[in-house]
Amino acid sequence: MRAAAPGILVATTILTAAVRAADALNARVGAAAAWLAVVMALTQFAVVIMRYVFAVGSIPAQESIWYMHGALFMLGAGWTLLHDGHVRVDIIYRSASPRYRAKVDLAGALFFLMPICIYILLTSWPYVVNSWRIREGSIEISGIQGIYLLKTVIPVAAALMLLQGVAMAIRAARRLAAPGAAEAAGE
Repeated sequence: MRAAAPGILVATTILTAAVRAADALNARVGAAAAWLAVVMALTQFAVVIMRYVFAVGSIPAQESIWYMHGALFMLGAGWTLLHDGHVRVDIIYRSASPRYRAKVDLAGALFFLMPICIYILLTSWPYVVNSWRIREGSIEISGIQGIYLLKTVIPVAAALMLLQGVAMAIRAARRLAAPGAAEAAGE
């Protein structure tokens, strides 16, 4: 067996570190976002009790549920991709060979996922910047005056998905280049 060139070893080490960093970031963000589901459910329960038992409404509490719902799904998208939880249209994928799955993952990441994430980043940025510039808030007087914070989740979610898409593409390319090497590296 021939030894790999030093440049290839360095590149492989860097790519492996990048994949692990993207995975770790999305794992942490996803775990934090998952707690939003618990807080959201408790807040919804409190809103219902306040409304129907005590006849008291709270616009900020109701709006906070919308904020948590949006953040939960947007920030959890990268974590879902990390754990291969997104819906696939390809009905053959599940029973296909690892090589076929690597080809589908690589093509999907390069031609669909990454371009749409870049598009979302580019088109949402002016939208978010304008929202921050005017400190956009609720249309309700007593509502949460932080719509600009919620809108910031859009490019953050796109960036997290893009990072996870890059990790997915690197992992798939490694599986195609050297079958068994990615599994041996713990990917």
